[in-house]
Amino acid sequence: MMYDLTIIGGGPAGVAAGVYAARKELKTLFITKDWNSQSTVSEGIENWIGTVKISGTDFAKSLEQHLRAYAKDSVDIHVSESVEKVEKIEGGFKITTSKGSYESKTVLVTAGSNRKKLEAKGADIFEHKGLTYCASCDGPLFSGQDVVVIGGGNAAFESASQLLAYCKTVTLINRTDKFRADPVTVAAVSKNSHFKIVTNAVSKEVKGEKFVNAFVYADAKTGEETELAVAAIFVEIGSVPTTYFVKDLVKMTEYNQVIVDPRTQRASVDGIWAAGDCTDGLYHQNNIAAGDAVKALEDIYLFLKAK
Repeated sequence: MMYDLTIIGGGPAGVAAGVYAARKELKTLFITKDWNSQSTVSEGIENWIGTVKISGTDFAKSLEQHLRAYAKDSVDIHVSESVEKVEKIEGGFKITTSKGSYESKTVLVTAGSNRKKLEAKGADIFEHKGLTYCASCDGPLFSGQDVVVIGGGNAAFESASQLLAYCKTVTLINRTDKFRADPVTVAAVSKNSHFKIVTNAVSKEVKGEKFVNAFVYADAKTGEETELAVAAIFVEIGSVPTTYFVKDLVKMTEYNQVIVDPRTQRASVDGIWAAGDCTDGLYHQNNIAAGDAVKALEDIYLFLKAK
């Protein structure tokens, strides 16, 4: 059989689209390796609209429950299955997975991305114990305390700006003396008297007992090490979009993000849409991912009905 739609990814974007697809009674195939979006690791998500606070684990469970409550006969949910390739065929697309192959008139990519991990001694031990990859999720937990942000791009400076609203001090650590962030963003954040930048700094070690209490970096030129007493470390060194299965099909950025039309979320090939962290969208957050996915679903529905 040929599905109306195949949704790839089980995070907030995929689930939002799945719920809307079910309500519009589109025959949909929903494929996800698991329900674990990046926010699953958070101890407390406080910016998911309509929910004051929810743990990352409960957030994932609530997404799954919501989709299953509406799926009924419209959405076939395939879990523990990975998409390997999407190919164009007559009338739609062929989706090859770890368990078989399927045909679909349209495809919505919502597979997200994976954060690049900090390479430093102790980083793996203290992940979720003061070392985090989501300032918007975990930042408020460290109100009034000294924290570190690692990175030199827009995401790092934007995280620092957010943290400065409630943290005592924020120190940004960058490997080089060059920033990938926009100069205007760097200038705006740097005006805050509680913000400090350390350049040419190589991350060496994360220290602590039960939780993080110190961060060690080395001067890239001299090798001299410095230890900072901090309560948390926020890592913003980039991410890798999960888009390998459409890399030969649609246009992407140099970072392998699917290029989409922000009005509709359409990709460069008719019949394919994308939403969430796997796209070249300007901002990547749970609420934005869900909204963009709903936008895509509305456009997909009109696309299918026009045929």
